[in-house]
Amino acid sequence: MKKTLPQIIAIVGATATGKSDLAVAIARRFDGEVVSADSRQVYKGLDIGAGKITKREMKGVPHHLLDVANPKGDRYTVEKFKRDASKAIEDIVARGKLPIICGGTGFYIDALISGEELPAVPPNKVLRAKLAKKSAEALMKELSKLDPRRARDMDPHNKVRIIRAIEIARALGKVPRLKAAAKQAARYETLWIGLETDRDTLRKRINARLLKRMEGSRMLREVESLRKKGVSWKRLHDFGLEYRHLALLLRKKTTKEAMLTALEQDISNFAKRQMTWFKRNKDIHWLPIGSGAKAAALVRRFAR
Repeated sequence: MKKTLPQIIAIVGATATGKSDLAVAIARRFDGEVVSADSRQVYKGLDIGAGKITKREMKGVPHHLLDVANPKGDRYTVEKFKRDASKAIEDIVARGKLPIICGGTGFYIDALISGEELPAVPPNKVLRAKLAKKSAEALMKELSKLDPRRARDMDPHNKVRIIRAIEIARALGKVPRLKAAAKQAARYETLWIGLETDRDTLRKRINARLLKRMEGSRMLREVESLRKKGVSWKRLHDFGLEYRHLALLLRKKTTKEAMLTALEQDISNFAKRQMTWFKRNKDIHWLPIGSGAKAAALVRRFAR
């Protein structure tokens, strides 16, 4: 008798497309629980800047993998996410609920659903020390020569991840792309739903959300709170986007006006990289923003 695979929903897309709202709506309608797939929302204290859903916005729907890591501790890796998300899904399924993976960190989601093991390239401390002396721009140029595909997906300011990509590329020739798991080895039966909109609309949504988050200096106070708890400037820089730019503002290395302009551009570039990643997946059902009814119809046909 053929073993029945657990069914899961994956809701993906660029930042500011309303993925969390859709995940909550689907969960409430189909008795589901949400597993967050966001590389920053796993950290305690990264709330406003990371766009973490609030208790009120959850509307009673249980969410997993939020606030599971210390921002001062070791970096939360894709391997840790894969381990923790797998356990969460197993628990959700055991209780007869529908797991809904929701987030914009495509690397995390692909690693979880494909079940592929990542390359076992050990850290090269000598190489890392040498690369750490270079600027992010110089590192990106090197990665572009070694592995142009991976460079296109990379945050050009995140030296930690760029260095790791160079480390893997030097060892293996390139950073391996996660391959779709063979059908007989599939871990889940997955319905992929993606949210998208035109570039101009997305930029307006990004700008409106950024201005709302900056109201009353809430986001600035969040970064100040992280600093008081011992999070270093370097770590804030590595968290990227809002945390990187607000750290510069707190250190008086930029003005508020210049910071907002640069941050909006960086978020827009980040959204482009997200869509480049997800558009490779031909299994995704792409829907316009606000297509809750169409998404529900897809889930209804999919779910047993």
